This record gives sequence, structure tokens and C-alpha cells, in this order.
Amino acid sequence: MVKSDIEIAQETTILPITKVAEEIGLNEEQYELYGKYKAKIAVEKIKADKNGKVILVTAITPTPAGEGKTTTVVGLGDTLNRIGKDAIIALREPSLGPVFGIKGGAAGGGYAQVVPMEDINLHFTGDFHAIGAANNLLAAIIDNHIFQGNELGIDNRRITWKRAVDMNDRQLRHIVDGLGARVNGVPREDGFEITVASEIMAILCLSNDLDGLKENLANIIIGYTYDNQPVTARDLNAQGAMTALLKEAIKPNLVQTLENNPALIHGGPFANIAHGCNAVIV
Repeated sequence: MVKSDIEIAQETTILPITKVAEEIGLNEEQYELYGKYKAKIAVEKIKADKNGKVILVTAITPTPAGEGKTTTVVGLGDTLNRIGKDAIIALREPSLGPVFGIKGGAAGGGYAQVVPMEDINLHFTGDFHAIGAANNLLAAIIDNHIFQGNELGIDNRRITWKRAVDMNDRQLRHIVDGLGARVNGVPREDGFEITVASEIMAILCLSNDLDGLKENLANIIIGYTYDNQPVTARDLNAQGAMTALLKEAIKPNLVQTLENNPALIHGGPFANIAHGCNAVIV
């Protein structure tokens, strides 16, 4: 009988992540533990003395549900380490939408997986929750600004910013909110997108540090005024609070493969709205 992915993963001996970090030359000041088998890397504390080589896995022809790319990357990384090369794989984080949809998890498959796969496929280190929170904070600031008098003159029929939830929930794609008593806000058409298809996700994954992240967030266009002028997150002074929510999410995550080789997992923008792979910081 063929074992399932989770059976294979749970039968594997996982090394403490401190051991994995030590093997790739990290000291205790350069990473932060998230339990026994996960860590965040403090990139700003690492000084690389030379560049490595990058192998980009692309042009994979997957199954109709999309499987194949992660499994290939993990298998290639393990193979390179098996023949004596110092290889670290870099993957994007799974979205809860596909995890609970027809596709399922995104931690590889068979004997080419990253672990702990249950954590990676679920909340992991909370990065996507932070991204969703930053996205929805901006949405709340927009609606509160309009409710409090709309000094910027935002046309609530031309707000381009949507709310986000990391779930496949088509019922929320187009909604009307702000209904009821006056204290509930100003009624308008609105909508949700899945967190991995949000602009915040793309911005986080294309930012190299917190300063760059803050500047990129400030430049977000959230809609237009009644006289057709763009309104940015900077106009609402939202970028500082959003950056604060993302201060841990910008740090790459360190885990391992079934063969105890290092794996960086960070970010996860959908390819139909952004670059579709992991973060540039890794």
C-alpha cells in the first residue's frame, strides 16, 4: 500500500531547526525560533561574502490541479545536497485557499517534501495573517476617512482597494457594506480578494527591507477623488501602521526537507497578479 504524503512526513525524523541553521552557517543572533522546527531569519544581520548560483525551476507542465513545481524543486535540492553541493531551496508559502480546495497542500509530495508540512500548509509563522491584517487595516482607514468627513474627497464609487481573506470564498467577491445605522459607515459596493492575490502580498515579496516596504506601501493607489485625482496610502498616512503589522512577515522562514536539508519559505503571490514566486529577499 502506497503511503500518503502526511504519513511519509510524520514518519520522518526532523532535526531541530537550530541544527539546520548551524549547518548553513547561521549563528544564534541571525535567526529567531518559532518553536522547535521553524525559524525566522534576520536578513539584516547576515553579511554574505560571495554570491551563490541560482537554479530557477520553471516551465513545469503540472496536473490540472497544479501539482509538480514544488515537488521538483525539493527533489532537485535534495539531489544536489546528496552529491555534495551546498544547496538551499526557496519556495513560496501555501495559501489556505488551495489547501482547503481541490488542489490541497503545497509542501511537495511523496519523499520530496518540506516539513513540518502540517504547519507549513496551515498558519505556519503567521505571515499571511499579517498580510491580510495590513490589507484590511488600509481598507478600514479608507472607510473611516470617508465616514469622518472625507477631507480628501474620495469618490466611494471609485475606490479600487478591496478587503482580503485567505480563503476560497466566492460569495465575498462583490458585496455591499456599511449598511444599517449611520454609525455602521457609508454604504458602498466593496469586495474581497484572496490574500495571496492582494497588492500587499506582491509588495512584501518585492521589498528588500522595512524602509523599502514602507515606501512601497505608501505609494499604493486606493482610489480616486471626485475630480479624478489618485489617492494613495500616503495621503491617508497609513503606511507606518501597515509596516508595523508586517515587521515579522518580511523575514524569511527557515525549515527543512525530509532529508534534513535547508529550505527557505517566504511569500506567495499568485502569478496572475504579480511575479508568482517567492520573495526577492531570499
